[in-house]
Amino acid sequence: MNKRYYTIGMAGHIDHGKTTLTKALTNIDTDRLKEEKERNISIEPGFAPLFEDEQIQVSVVDVPGHERFIRQMIAGVAGIDLVVLVVAADEGVMPQTKEHLEILSFLGIKSGIVALTKIDRVEKDLYDIAREEITEELVGTVFEGAPIVLVDSLSGKGVEEVKTYITKTIGKQETTRIQGDFRLPIDQVFTVKGQGTVVRGTVYEGMVEEGETLHVLPLGLETRARQIQVHQKGAKMVYGGQRAAINLSTLAKNQIRRGDVLVKSPHFTVTKTVDVTLNLVQDLQYEVKQRMLVKVHTGTAEVIGKIVFFDRNDVMTTDEEIYCQLRLEEPIVTKRNDRFIVRRPTPSETIGGGEIIDPNGARYKFGEETIAKLKAKREGAPEERLLRVIQNWKVGSRDEILQKTSLSGDELDAVLCINDWITINGSQITHSSLVKQLYTYISNKLEDFHNKESMKYGIDKAELIQSLQPVWDKQLVEYVLSQGKDWKQDGPIISKDNFTPHVPSQWKKRSENSLLSLKESGRKVEPIEVYLVNEGIPKELQSSFIHFYREQKLIVQLEGSVCWHIEVFDHALKMLVDQTNETFSISEAKEILGLSRKYMIPFLECLDKKGFTFRDGGERRWKDESK
Repeated sequence: MNKRYYTIGMAGHIDHGKTTLTKALTNIDTDRLKEEKERNISIEPGFAPLFEDEQIQVSVVDVPGHERFIRQMIAGVAGIDLVVLVVAADEGVMPQTKEHLEILSFLGIKSGIVALTKIDRVEKDLYDIAREEITEELVGTVFEGAPIVLVDSLSGKGVEEVKTYITKTIGKQETTRIQGDFRLPIDQVFTVKGQGTVVRGTVYEGMVEEGETLHVLPLGLETRARQIQVHQKGAKMVYGGQRAAINLSTLAKNQIRRGDVLVKSPHFTVTKTVDVTLNLVQDLQYEVKQRMLVKVHTGTAEVIGKIVFFDRNDVMTTDEEIYCQLRLEEPIVTKRNDRFIVRRPTPSETIGGGEIIDPNGARYKFGEETIAKLKAKREGAPEERLLRVIQNWKVGSRDEILQKTSLSGDELDAVLCINDWITINGSQITHSSLVKQLYTYISNKLEDFHNKESMKYGIDKAELIQSLQPVWDKQLVEYVLSQGKDWKQDGPIISKDNFTPHVPSQWKKRSENSLLSLKESGRKVEPIEVYLVNEGIPKELQSSFIHFYREQKLIVQLEGSVCWHIEVFDHALKMLVDQTNETFSISEAKEILGLSRKYMIPFLECLDKKGFTFRDGGERRWKDESK
């Protein structure tokens, strides 16, 4: 789809003719509210179609000029591509002209046209002075050198010239707003009889089709685009850059408010802490102090928050960008590179604005180390941002990563095409360097375990995974374990591939002596611990030795501490097999082996457990394969 969509904004001081110029350009009166008609001022942003052909479609937003409606003004210009700065020839540059200009600069709007209106009301000398004043005011701003068009909206003088400048300027702009995931910051919510709840806004990016499932954030409400309108005309789809009204199913008007965001994918970040760069206005009236309460505007949202500095405690004036953080009282929906405005609640004053570096801000220490970290975050390319997140998380789902990195789906896909990225179980993403790091870590952990516990076969897999959490995700650990060529798994036990359990060298002779003593005791033995104690093996090591003997089949545990040497056990078993029939009694076994009940009963029960025999009434019967 090659068609491009743009929204331009009318900005400027109150009563300088923004609404009148909009009507002259579009033949639509954007002051639709009764109060607006009665007071002859704009209170809410108004919208109208301006121009459309096969290549482009241009809409106009007319924002309020009164200082009391700055919030509405900021909400209205959210997402515009070009601004027409309206200045009345009879008054020239006024306070709201300057404030709107500053706000537009902070919002990153780089294309502008100046409409010098009401020229029929003044002598030529006066509007020449106004033109010079505007030119001087624009020096050093992004609008320096913007064309200034002389206009009288009532007589129509200059209106077509303004329109020509708009279409000519906007036509040169490339737009990527159709790409990315659909996002529409809501600036109006209302109901239509028989239809239900309708929201309006300028589509920041992406596209949505009628009938698709949508989400209202930050509340997380699910809905559906029942119907779509663009300038009161039905549309099957709406694209980034267009002004749209969307009829939402299942949601009531009171569930949604201006500042909420309509999205197609719920992975957008909902946050109360954002890392930012802040630029201050030139002529602050009051000092900006550490942790000062401010109003933060981003998209169409306005929330109270605090400015947190990491390299200063106050500032009055600076031409430099300030790396800092905004901690908000309410959650907002935002992503990297979004713009924001900061205003003082009282006395009311625009402080500055800037760009969001990271919507997932954390707690940082005061100092240059944090400033360096924030600068690095800002400069990161998509792959660097993804790698930074993955290094912290180790692994993450696609939606989680999109939230944490503020990458678009297309940007993420482009990064994942690089060979170094790995997808686990079809959904979990990680980096090959982390897989190598974890592989080495597990290998070293097994090596350390074998050095400390050389008599054990290895580590229980569940215990190993638990010991690696929460630093390493369970899915990642299991993936790396499945890839390992340096280790083996026997049931639940994992060990190094070349490892064989053995007695530590310093205990080897004593261990051999204890086993020899046990063997020499025959079938009438002392508790196994006695033989270990006699050889000077410490109490804290005895359970490890017994476990090792049992696992290596050097002894057979009859009951508790009663253990026979394996050769003694095998000899006793052979004697019974050779000297009994298919069944035998306890008394027969006692006579053959010469044992008291103290050893006889545990030995026979051991035979049952090992599957050599089973009880048959008052006797024991050999299993077929044993006899």
